[in-house]
Amino acid sequence: MPGIKEIKISKLTFLILLITITVSCQKNESNSFIKIHALPNAVHEISGIAKLANDRLYAINDSGNDNTLFAISDEGKIVKKIKIKGAKNIDWEDLAYDQENNIYIGDFGNNYNDRKDLRIYKVSGVLSDSISVSKIEFVFEDQHKFPPKKKNFNFDVEAFIYLNGSLYLFTKNRSSKFTGTTKLYKLPALAGKHEAQLIGSYNTCDDPDDCFITGATINQSRNKIVLLTYNKLFVLSDFTQDNLFDSSIEKIKLNHYSQKEGICFKNDSTLYITDEKMKHKKAGLYEYRFDQ
Repeated sequence: MPGIKEIKISKLTFLILLITITVSCQKNESNSFIKIHALPNAVHEISGIAKLANDRLYAINDSGNDNTLFAISDEGKIVKKIKIKGAKNIDWEDLAYDQENNIYIGDFGNNYNDRKDLRIYKVSGVLSDSISVSKIEFVFEDQHKFPPKKKNFNFDVEAFIYLNGSLYLFTKNRSSKFTGTTKLYKLPALAGKHEAQLIGSYNTCDDPDDCFITGATINQSRNKIVLLTYNKLFVLSDFTQDNLFDSSIEKIKLNHYSQKEGICFKNDSTLYITDEKMKHKKAGLYEYRFDQ
């Protein structure tokens, strides 16, 4: 039978082991999401990012800023500024891209749910410096009042992706009685006027401070979609139909709260994420690694 000293030593050893395991787990979890660079003041209201075949990040600012597309290096430095001629920044909120290295600029920020001029700019020739721009205009098939009643404020968009010739939009729910429901719309990635078709919906969570969908991205393999909030990721996989929510959905908490609005894949196992400037803290560029 062990003596009193042996029991105390045994308990102490167990506590040390438990603390070591706990700290190790917390370290691994925090290492999945790391800040890699502060961003220049020119993109202090960064609202969307995309990575093209030249491995450069491209970024935009949201409302109150001009019609500039920024090329950013891996070190977080601005290496080029591209004016998008014929495009006005009413409220640019996200970027998408296709396999032909076209960039799509979502001018669909709609805080008050009263806009009748929602549009997406398709920008071609970014890599060749031979820029051409076309306009995709749209309305929501289920919006009949501008604005609707406050309990139905779910026509703001800050996130979209390109997939198989179509654009898929995810709403940022601003309803007075917040339920965390984001709606999914589809429209063709073609110039002209279109009606965005309501495809489905998904309840993220019921915390209005942490459940707004603020960005979206799809990987190069086209088999994984990630939706962004200020502190969470929703990872969609195994989707086969238009209703992308008919899929496996994993919720990941980042344990880092900030105004995150930009997201894109660096590669199939790593995400780039950006947040906006807040008070004295500059906008930041982060990485999230799935394999940790």
